[in-house]
Amino acid sequence: MKHDKYSFRRALRPFSFSVALITCLVGIISAAGLPMFNYTVALLILLGALVLQAGVNLINDYADLKQLRNQNAREQVTRNFRLGLVCFLLAAAIGISLISVAGLELLVLLLIGLVGGLGYTVEPINFKRRGLAVVLVFWLMGVLMVCGSYFILVGDLSWVVFYRSIPVSLVSSILLLANEIRDAESDADAGIRTLTVRIGLRAAKRLYITLLLLVVGVSLLLWATGILPGLWWLISLPLIYLLYKQQLSEAGRASLPPASGRFFMLFGLLYCLSL
Repeated sequence: MKHDKYSFRRALRPFSFSVALITCLVGIISAAGLPMFNYTVALLILLGALVLQAGVNLINDYADLKQLRNQNAREQVTRNFRLGLVCFLLAAAIGISLISVAGLELLVLLLIGLVGGLGYTVEPINFKRRGLAVVLVFWLMGVLMVCGSYFILVGDLSWVVFYRSIPVSLVSSILLLANEIRDAESDADAGIRTLTVRIGLRAAKRLYITLLLLVVGVSLLLWATGILPGLWWLISLPLIYLLYKQQLSEAGRASLPPASGRFFMLFGLLYCLSL
């Protein structure tokens, strides 16, 4: 149905939970083995990240509300938005408990994450409407999650960890872009000017493939410089060709986000194994 995109399950986007899981794992594994590492804190980080991811997903469609005329769809979007805010509150509660471990410096990272998450679709910022969501996700659900997880456990930041965050941050952007590509026509009809709507579907597809290839290039560079010790992630490369084939057709684009999420999960787990 036309407004199925606003159902709770679709709004929750469970395929994207791989983002929170993998990005935090990269930071956690980078900190593992250090004297200050704490397994309980690591589990809290993962829980907080998953709840935050759920919140970002659930408020994602709030920008559509002004364009919607169907009452059922409006109620779905409003309900999802309220549930998203509950997720933000839960994430904030976990974040506050983590401040006692990492110190007040963590508060700055949490505020950046909160403002970025709310600003994703909430006016007057609304990164999604401004076509900046793909860039925002790279930093908010990529670099910030990896480096933030490491900082909580170690109490310091590291350039090595920052460099390690780049491949998974790129895949975070790829996952968001896949969602935009799938919804290109409906977003355009609703007047929602995402990056894909602004640059056109053909250019968005080219960007999607370019980002996939960039993930491979950056990962190889990190391996060559010793920042990424292993090459287990290479096993996931055949999926890139499958994603390339899938985004070419109309039917393939409809399931591109979950397919991209599966690639992220496989690549991410193998990437973590390579650390």
